[in-house]
Order: sequence, then C-alpha cells, then structure tokens
Amino acid sequence: MVVLNKIYTKTGDAGETALGNGVRVAKHSLRVTAYGTSDELNSFVGVARLESSGTLDEALSRIQNDLFDLGADLCRPDMEQDAEAEYPPLRMANAQVDRLESEIDVMNADLDPLRSFILPGGSKLAAQLHVCRTVSRRAERLCVELATMEAINPAAVKYLNRLSDWFFVAARTANNGGKDDVLWVPGANR
Repeated sequence: MVVLNKIYTKTGDAGETALGNGVRVAKHSLRVTAYGTSDELNSFVGVARLESSGTLDEALSRIQNDLFDLGADLCRPDMEQDAEAEYPPLRMANAQVDRLESEIDVMNADLDPLRSFILPGGSKLAAQLHVCRTVSRRAERLCVELATMEAINPAAVKYLNRLSDWFFVAARTANNGGKDDVLWVPGANR
C-alpha cells in the first residue's frame, strides 16, 4: 500500500527525479518522458470518462488502472534484475494486451467497414477518445525509441499499440456506432 503524507519532497528541484529502482535521472530523460506521457494519457482518459457510461466507462476505468501499471513498469529499468529485486517490479502482461484485443473485436463487430479515413470529431466523447488515441501513439513511439537504448518490457509496447487501436474503435462506437463519424474527403478544399 502506498502512503503519501507529504506531497512535495523538494528532491526534484535540481531537475532530477528517482526511478522506481531509486536511481536518479534527469527529468527530461527518455524513460521519464515515456512514463510521463502514459500519465498524460491517463488524464485524458479521465476527461473522456466524464462523457462515458456503461460498459465503455467500465473499460476506460480498467484502462486507467492499466496505465498506472504501465507507468510502474516503465519507471523500473533493469528488467534482467527483476528476479533479485526485494519487491518484484510490476510489469505489463500479455493478458492485458489480449483483453484489449477482445474488447476491440466486440466493439468492431457492430461497426460498418470503413470506406474513408476518419477525422477526429462527431460526438464530444469520440473527439476525446481520438485525443487519447494520438497521445497513446506518442507514448508508443517514445517506448519504441527507449527500447533502442535500454531494455523495456515488450508487452508495454504491444499494450500501447493495441490501446491506440482500442481508442479508434471506441471513438467510432461513441459516434453512434460509426454512423456519425466525420469522414475525410481527399482534396475537398482545393
């Protein structure tokens, strides 16, 4: 159980922060940027939840929890030392990826096939889910870049890749099952 009695610590005043293993790094390090972007995404999901209800809201709640798991995973380098850690680090699991795929399949089954690209918009919720999709893609790109320099959990990258797809299909679902999608018209304003 985490207990936070004091919110400010002053330990970051010089532009550094502690990773999950206690190592101090610059706040602008790629690892911090990657898990910070997953935290940003979590905030956007919270905004989207203000417009959601029912099974979609329940799924968004699970995703918010997953994003905290993702942040915990990304803030803890040295995967090869997981077995020796005093407290085994929390790592993303392929089961979380599988759950997203199942939810995508269920939502997508009720949607008509696309005949054009979609512009973000339609309903307020759909527009918010498209923001979540693009922030998820940015987090994924950062994790892929980080993986070229340091070991990271492959399930974390897979999760973000599926998550952006999930947000896309959820946005279509929020647009009256795709009927209110705003379609791109190539060259319409030439």
